[in-house]
Amino acid sequence: MTHLLLGLPPLSAAHFASIEDRVARLLDTRQDVVIMQGEALLPLEGAIRATAGPGTTALNVITGPYGQTFGDWLRVCGATVIDLTVPFHTAVTAEQVRAAFAEHPEIDFVSLVHAEAATGNTNPVAEIGEVVREHGALFYLDAVASIGAEPVLPDAWGVDLCVIGAQKAMGGPAGVSAVSVSERAWARMAANPRAPRRSYLSLLDWKERWIDGGRRTLLHAPAQLEMLALQACVERIEAVGPDVVMARHASAAAATRAGALALGGGLTPYVHDAAEAAPVATTLRAPAGTVAADLVARALAADPAVPLAAGGGALAKEMIRVNHYGPEATPGVVRSSLTALGAALGEHGLDVDTEGALRAVEAAWG
Repeated sequence: MTHLLLGLPPLSAAHFASIEDRVARLLDTRQDVVIMQGEALLPLEGAIRATAGPGTTALNVITGPYGQTFGDWLRVCGATVIDLTVPFHTAVTAEQVRAAFAEHPEIDFVSLVHAEAATGNTNPVAEIGEVVREHGALFYLDAVASIGAEPVLPDAWGVDLCVIGAQKAMGGPAGVSAVSVSERAWARMAANPRAPRRSYLSLLDWKERWIDGGRRTLLHAPAQLEMLALQACVERIEAVGPDVVMARHASAAAATRAGALALGGGLTPYVHDAAEAAPVATTLRAPAGTVAADLVARALAADPAVPLAAGGGALAKEMIRVNHYGPEATPGVVRSSLTALGAALGEHGLDVDTEGALRAVEAAWG
Protein backbone atom coordinates (compact mmCIF):
# COMPACT_ATOMS: atom_id res chain seq x y z
CA MET A 1 0.00 0.00 0.00
CA THR A 2 2.83 2.40 0.86
CA HIS A 3 4.43 1.74 -2.51
CA LEU A 4 1.13 2.46 -4.29
CA LEU A 5 0.73 5.76 -2.46
CA LEU A 6 4.28 6.85 -3.13
CA GLY A 7 4.03 5.93 -6.79
CA LEU A 8 0.98 8.06 -7.61
CA PRO A 9 1.24 10.21 -10.73
CA PRO A 10 1.20 13.99 -10.19
CA LEU A 11 -2.21 15.52 -9.55
CA SER A 12 -3.27 17.49 -12.61
CA ALA A 13 -4.60 21.03 -12.58
CA ALA A 14 -7.92 19.74 -13.91
CA HIS A 15 -8.19 17.23 -11.07
CA PHE A 16 -7.32 19.94 -8.54
CA ALA A 17 -10.02 22.19 -10.01
CA SER A 18 -12.58 19.40 -9.92
CA ILE A 19 -12.01 18.96 -6.18
CA GLU A 20 -12.49 22.70 -5.69
CA ASP A 21 -15.79 22.40 -7.54
CA ARG A 22 -16.92 19.59 -5.23
CA VAL A 23 -16.09 21.70 -2.18
CA ALA A 24 -18.08 24.58 -3.70
CA ARG A 25 -21.08 22.26 -4.08
CA LEU A 26 -20.71 21.16 -0.46
CA LEU A 27 -20.86 24.83 0.56
CA ASP A 28 -23.67 25.51 -1.93
CA THR A 29 -21.72 28.54 -3.11
CA ARG A 30 -21.15 30.28 -6.43
CA GLN A 31 -18.17 32.11 -4.97
CA ASP A 32 -14.63 31.21 -5.95
CA VAL A 33 -13.27 28.38 -3.82
CA VAL A 34 -9.53 28.16 -3.29
CA ILE A 35 -8.01 25.00 -1.81
CA MET A 36 -4.86 25.79 0.11
CA GLN A 37 -2.04 23.38 0.81
CA GLY A 38 -1.89 23.52 4.59
CA GLU A 39 -3.84 23.35 7.82
CA ALA A 40 -6.72 25.79 8.09
CA LEU A 41 -4.64 28.39 9.92
CA LEU A 42 -3.10 29.10 6.50
CA PRO A 43 -6.25 30.52 4.83
CA LEU A 44 -7.51 31.88 8.15
CA GLU A 45 -4.44 34.08 8.51
CA GLY A 46 -4.08 34.68 4.77
CA ALA A 47 -7.64 35.99 4.46
CA ILE A 48 -7.18 38.47 7.30
CA ARG A 49 -3.83 39.72 6.03
CA ALA A 50 -5.29 40.10 2.54
CA THR A 51 -8.33 42.15 3.53
CA ALA A 52 -7.38 44.06 6.70
CA GLY A 53 -5.04 47.02 7.13
CA PRO A 54 -4.62 50.39 8.84
CA GLY A 55 -7.91 51.64 7.38
CA THR A 56 -9.92 48.69 8.68
CA THR A 57 -12.22 48.85 11.69
CA ALA A 58 -12.94 45.27 12.69
CA LEU A 59 -15.56 43.82 14.99
CA ASN A 60 -13.91 40.67 16.31
CA VAL A 61 -16.31 38.30 18.05
CA ILE A 62 -14.68 36.19 20.76
CA THR A 63 -16.49 33.07 21.92
CA GLY A 64 -13.32 31.01 22.36
CA PRO A 65 -9.58 30.94 21.71
CA TYR A 66 -9.72 31.26 17.92
CA GLY A 67 -11.56 34.55 18.16
CA GLN A 68 -8.72 35.79 20.35
CA THR A 69 -6.21 34.73 17.69
CA PHE A 70 -8.06 36.59 14.94
CA GLY A 71 -7.99 39.77 16.99
CA ASP A 72 -4.22 39.45 17.34
CA TRP A 73 -3.78 39.04 13.57
CA LEU A 74 -6.03 42.02 12.85
CA ARG A 75 -4.02 44.23 15.18
CA VAL A 76 -0.76 43.12 13.59
CA CYS A 77 -2.22 44.16 10.23
CA GLY A 78 -2.84 47.66 11.62
CA ALA A 79 -6.61 47.39 11.92
CA THR A 80 -8.58 49.08 14.67
CA VAL A 81 -10.14 46.17 16.54
CA ILE A 82 -13.30 46.21 18.62
CA ASP A 83 -13.57 42.95 20.55
CA LEU A 84 -17.03 41.61 21.34
CA THR A 85 -16.35 39.01 24.01
CA VAL A 86 -19.05 36.78 25.45
CA PRO A 87 -18.69 34.11 28.16
CA PHE A 88 -17.42 30.86 26.69
CA HIS A 89 -20.41 28.96 28.07
CA THR A 90 -22.74 30.77 25.67
CA ALA A 91 -23.03 32.06 22.09
CA VAL A 92 -23.01 35.58 20.71
CA THR A 93 -26.35 36.97 19.53
CA ALA A 94 -27.31 39.01 16.49
CA GLU A 95 -28.59 41.67 18.89
CA GLN A 96 -25.14 42.02 20.45
CA VAL A 97 -23.61 42.43 16.98
CA ARG A 98 -26.27 44.99 16.07
CA ALA A 99 -25.50 46.94 19.24
CA ALA A 100 -21.80 46.97 18.36
CA PHE A 101 -22.59 48.48 14.95
CA ALA A 102 -24.80 51.10 16.58
CA GLU A 103 -21.96 52.11 18.88
CA HIS A 104 -19.29 51.89 16.17
CA PRO A 105 -20.90 52.57 12.75
CA GLU A 106 -17.41 52.71 11.20
CA ILE A 107 -17.06 48.90 11.46
CA ASP A 108 -16.31 47.49 8.00
CA PHE A 109 -15.07 43.98 8.86
CA VAL A 110 -16.57 41.28 11.10
CA SER A 111 -14.71 38.13 12.15
CA LEU A 112 -16.56 35.22 13.71
CA VAL A 113 -16.03 31.56 14.54
CA HIS A 114 -19.03 29.40 13.66
CA ALA A 115 -18.45 26.43 15.99
CA GLU A 116 -15.78 26.73 18.68
CA ALA A 117 -14.74 23.13 19.19
CA ALA A 118 -12.40 24.23 21.97
CA THR A 119 -15.21 25.65 24.10
CA GLY A 120 -18.17 23.70 22.73
CA ASN A 121 -20.40 26.54 21.58
CA THR A 122 -21.81 27.42 18.17
CA ASN A 123 -22.93 30.82 16.92
CA PRO A 124 -26.06 31.81 14.92
CA VAL A 125 -24.31 32.78 11.68
CA ALA A 126 -27.43 33.23 9.56
CA GLU A 127 -28.90 35.85 11.92
CA ILE A 128 -25.56 37.60 12.39
CA GLY A 129 -25.06 37.64 8.62
CA GLU A 130 -28.27 39.63 8.20
CA VAL A 131 -26.95 42.31 10.54
CA VAL A 132 -23.57 42.43 8.84
CA ARG A 133 -25.21 42.77 5.41
CA GLU A 134 -27.37 45.66 6.64
CA HIS A 135 -24.19 47.58 7.43
CA GLY A 136 -22.21 46.54 4.36
CA ALA A 137 -19.26 45.14 6.32
CA LEU A 138 -17.06 42.31 5.05
CA PHE A 139 -17.95 39.05 6.82
CA TYR A 140 -15.15 36.57 7.66
CA LEU A 141 -16.13 33.17 9.07
CA ASP A 142 -14.14 30.30 10.54
CA ALA A 143 -16.23 27.23 9.68
CA VAL A 144 -13.41 24.73 10.15
CA ALA A 145 -15.16 22.78 12.90
CA SER A 146 -18.73 23.22 11.68
CA ILE A 147 -18.44 22.07 8.07
CA GLY A 148 -20.04 18.63 7.82
CA ALA A 149 -21.59 18.86 11.29
CA GLU A 150 -24.09 21.67 10.68
CA PRO A 151 -25.15 23.81 7.71
CA VAL A 152 -22.47 26.14 6.31
CA LEU A 153 -23.98 28.39 3.63
CA PRO A 154 -21.76 31.35 2.69
CA ASP A 155 -23.98 32.68 -0.10
CA ALA A 156 -27.24 32.48 1.85
CA TRP A 157 -25.63 34.02 4.93
CA GLY A 158 -23.68 36.78 3.17
CA VAL A 159 -20.26 35.41 4.19
CA ASP A 160 -17.44 36.94 2.15
CA LEU A 161 -14.61 34.72 3.40
CA CYS A 162 -15.55 31.26 4.62
CA VAL A 163 -12.69 29.02 5.72
CA ILE A 164 -13.10 25.27 6.16
CA GLY A 165 -10.81 22.38 7.05
CA ALA A 166 -11.09 18.65 6.54
CA GLN A 167 -9.88 17.42 9.90
CA LYS A 168 -12.98 17.56 12.07
CA ALA A 169 -16.53 16.67 11.00
CA MET A 170 -15.42 15.87 7.46
CA GLY A 171 -13.22 13.11 8.87
CA GLY A 172 -10.14 13.95 6.81
CA PRO A 173 -6.56 15.14 7.15
CA ALA A 174 -5.41 18.36 8.79
CA GLY A 175 -3.05 19.26 5.97
CA VAL A 176 -5.55 20.69 3.50
CA SER A 177 -8.10 23.51 3.76
CA ALA A 178 -10.20 25.80 1.63
CA VAL A 179 -11.74 29.26 1.56
CA SER A 180 -14.64 30.63 -0.43
CA VAL A 181 -14.12 34.23 -1.54
CA SER A 182 -16.78 36.71 -2.62
CA GLU A 183 -16.27 39.34 -5.31
CA ARG A 184 -16.38 41.99 -2.57
CA ALA A 185 -13.56 40.25 -0.75
CA TRP A 186 -11.44 40.01 -3.91
CA ALA A 187 -11.97 43.74 -4.47
CA ARG A 188 -10.94 44.52 -0.88
CA MET A 189 -7.75 42.50 -1.36
CA ALA A 190 -6.90 44.16 -4.67
CA ALA A 191 -7.24 47.58 -3.00
CA ASN A 192 -5.07 46.61 -0.03
CA PRO A 193 -1.41 47.50 -0.62
CA ARG A 194 -0.43 45.31 2.34
CA ALA A 195 -2.12 42.16 1.00
CA PRO A 196 0.49 39.38 0.70
CA ARG A 197 1.77 38.70 -2.81
CA ARG A 198 4.28 36.11 -3.99
CA SER A 199 3.74 34.49 -0.62
CA TYR A 200 2.42 31.19 0.65
CA LEU A 201 -0.15 33.27 2.56
CA SER A 202 -1.32 35.03 -0.59
CA LEU A 203 -4.87 34.55 -1.78
CA LEU A 204 -4.28 37.13 -4.51
CA ASP A 205 -1.65 34.84 -6.02
CA TRP A 206 -4.32 32.16 -6.39
CA LYS A 207 -6.75 34.69 -7.86
CA GLU A 208 -4.36 36.15 -10.42
CA ARG A 209 -2.30 33.09 -11.33
CA TRP A 210 -4.87 30.30 -10.92
CA ILE A 211 -8.47 31.53 -11.15
CA ASP A 212 -7.95 34.34 -13.66
CA GLY A 213 -5.80 31.99 -15.71
CA GLY A 214 -8.68 29.57 -16.14
CA ARG A 215 -7.35 27.15 -13.50
CA ARG A 216 -4.91 25.62 -15.97
CA THR A 217 -1.60 26.07 -14.15
CA LEU A 218 -1.10 25.42 -10.44
CA LEU A 219 1.06 27.73 -8.38
CA HIS A 220 3.13 24.83 -7.04
CA ALA A 221 3.19 21.06 -6.86
CA PRO A 222 0.00 19.98 -5.08
CA ALA A 223 0.04 17.82 -1.95
CA GLN A 224 -1.68 15.00 -3.76
CA LEU A 225 -2.29 12.63 -0.85
CA GLU A 226 -4.07 15.35 1.10
CA MET A 227 -5.99 16.41 -2.00
CA LEU A 228 -7.14 12.84 -2.66
CA ALA A 229 -8.13 12.50 0.99
CA LEU A 230 -10.16 15.70 0.75
CA GLN A 231 -11.85 14.36 -2.37
CA ALA A 232 -12.65 11.12 -0.54
CA CYS A 233 -14.16 13.07 2.38
CA VAL A 234 -16.46 15.03 0.09
CA GLU A 235 -17.41 11.93 -1.88
CA ARG A 236 -18.32 10.13 1.33
CA ILE A 237 -20.52 13.03 2.47
CA GLU A 238 -22.13 13.20 -0.96
CA ALA A 239 -22.80 9.45 -0.97
CA VAL A 240 -24.38 9.33 2.48
CA GLY A 241 -26.01 12.74 2.18
CA PRO A 242 -25.00 15.91 4.06
CA ASP A 243 -28.24 15.87 6.06
CA VAL A 244 -27.50 12.35 7.30
CA VAL A 245 -23.96 13.30 8.33
CA MET A 246 -25.18 16.41 10.13
CA ALA A 247 -27.94 14.44 11.87
CA ARG A 248 -25.34 11.97 13.13
CA HIS A 249 -23.33 14.80 14.68
CA ALA A 250 -26.45 16.32 16.24
CA SER A 251 -27.34 12.94 17.73
CA ALA A 252 -23.83 12.53 19.14
CA ALA A 253 -24.05 15.93 20.82
CA ALA A 254 -27.53 15.29 22.25
CA ALA A 255 -26.57 11.82 23.49
CA THR A 256 -23.35 13.01 25.11
CA ARG A 257 -25.12 15.84 26.90
CA ALA A 258 -27.92 13.57 28.12
CA GLY A 259 -25.48 10.88 29.18
CA ALA A 260 -23.27 13.31 31.08
CA LEU A 261 -26.25 14.68 32.99
CA ALA A 262 -27.40 11.15 33.86
CA LEU A 263 -23.86 10.11 34.87
CA GLY A 264 -23.94 12.45 37.83
CA GLY A 265 -20.95 12.92 40.10
CA GLY A 266 -21.33 16.67 39.78
CA LEU A 267 -20.54 16.70 36.06
CA THR A 268 -22.50 19.42 34.20
CA PRO A 269 -22.59 20.79 30.64
CA TYR A 270 -20.19 23.71 30.19
CA VAL A 271 -22.43 25.36 27.57
CA HIS A 272 -25.61 26.11 29.50
CA ASP A 273 -28.13 26.10 26.63
CA ALA A 274 -28.27 22.96 24.50
CA ALA A 275 -29.30 25.09 21.51
CA GLU A 276 -25.95 26.91 21.73
CA ALA A 277 -23.89 23.70 22.03
CA ALA A 278 -21.74 22.73 19.05
CA PRO A 279 -22.45 19.38 17.37
CA VAL A 280 -18.73 18.54 17.06
CA ALA A 281 -17.75 18.54 20.74
CA THR A 282 -19.50 18.55 24.09
CA THR A 283 -17.74 20.46 26.85
CA LEU A 284 -18.37 19.57 30.47
CA ARG A 285 -17.58 21.39 33.69
CA ALA A 286 -15.55 19.27 36.10
CA PRO A 287 -17.16 18.70 39.51
CA ALA A 288 -16.18 20.94 42.39
CA GLY A 289 -13.01 19.79 44.08
CA THR A 290 -11.61 18.12 40.96
CA VAL A 291 -9.25 19.20 38.20
CA ALA A 292 -10.44 18.52 34.67
CA ALA A 293 -6.98 17.60 33.37
CA ASP A 294 -6.55 15.03 36.14
CA LEU A 295 -9.94 13.45 35.41
CA VAL A 296 -9.13 13.26 31.71
CA ALA A 297 -5.77 11.62 32.48
CA ARG A 298 -7.53 9.01 34.63
CA ALA A 299 -10.13 8.37 31.93
CA LEU A 300 -7.47 7.95 29.25
CA ALA A 301 -5.57 5.56 31.49
CA ALA A 302 -8.71 3.43 31.62
CA ASP A 303 -9.36 3.70 27.86
CA PRO A 304 -6.66 5.41 25.75
CA ALA A 305 -8.88 5.33 22.66
CA VAL A 306 -11.60 7.68 23.89
CA PRO A 307 -11.61 11.19 22.33
CA LEU A 308 -11.39 13.15 25.58
CA ALA A 309 -9.33 16.25 26.25
CA ALA A 310 -9.03 18.89 28.93
CA GLY A 311 -9.60 22.53 28.09
CA GLY A 312 -6.64 24.58 26.95
CA GLY A 313 -4.75 26.99 29.18
CA ALA A 314 -6.67 28.10 32.24
CA LEU A 315 -9.61 25.95 31.15
CA ALA A 316 -7.56 22.82 31.89
CA LYS A 317 -8.71 23.06 35.50
CA GLU A 318 -12.44 23.21 34.82
CA MET A 319 -13.32 21.96 31.30
CA ILE A 320 -13.52 18.45 29.90
CA ARG A 321 -14.12 18.12 26.17
CA VAL A 322 -15.71 15.08 24.52
CA ASN A 323 -14.87 15.22 20.82
CA HIS A 324 -17.48 13.49 18.68
CA TYR A 325 -16.83 14.51 15.11
CA GLY A 326 -16.16 12.71 11.87
CA PRO A 327 -15.76 8.95 12.40
CA GLU A 328 -16.11 9.46 16.17
CA ALA A 329 -19.70 10.72 15.95
CA THR A 330 -21.07 7.29 16.85
CA PRO A 331 -23.04 5.80 19.75
CA GLY A 332 -20.11 3.54 20.59
CA VAL A 333 -17.69 6.44 20.99
CA VAL A 334 -20.16 8.35 23.14
CA ARG A 335 -20.76 5.31 25.35
CA SER A 336 -17.07 4.55 25.79
CA SER A 337 -16.28 8.20 26.55
CA LEU A 338 -18.89 8.40 29.29
CA THR A 339 -17.87 5.01 30.69
CA ALA A 340 -14.26 6.18 30.97
CA LEU A 341 -15.34 9.45 32.57
CA GLY A 342 -17.52 7.53 35.00
CA ALA A 343 -14.55 5.39 36.00
CA ALA A 344 -12.40 8.49 36.53
CA LEU A 345 -15.06 10.16 38.68
CA GLY A 346 -15.54 6.96 40.65
CA GLU A 347 -11.80 6.77 41.37
CA HIS A 348 -12.11 10.28 42.76
CA GLY A 349 -14.74 9.02 45.21
CA LEU A 350 -17.75 10.52 43.47
CA ASP A 351 -21.06 8.69 43.07
CA VAL A 352 -21.84 8.00 39.41
CA ASP A 353 -24.50 6.06 37.55
CA THR A 354 -22.76 4.68 34.49
CA GLU A 355 -25.61 2.36 33.56
CA GLY A 356 -28.04 5.26 33.79
CA ALA A 357 -25.77 7.32 31.57
CA LEU A 358 -25.68 4.59 28.94
CA ARG A 359 -29.47 4.30 29.01
CA ALA A 360 -29.70 8.07 28.53
CA VAL A 361 -27.37 7.84 25.53
CA GLU A 362 -29.58 5.24 23.88
CA ALA A 363 -32.73 7.27 24.57
CA ALA A 364 -31.26 10.50 23.23
CA TRP A 365 -29.57 9.15 20.09
CA GLY A 366 -31.43 10.03 16.92
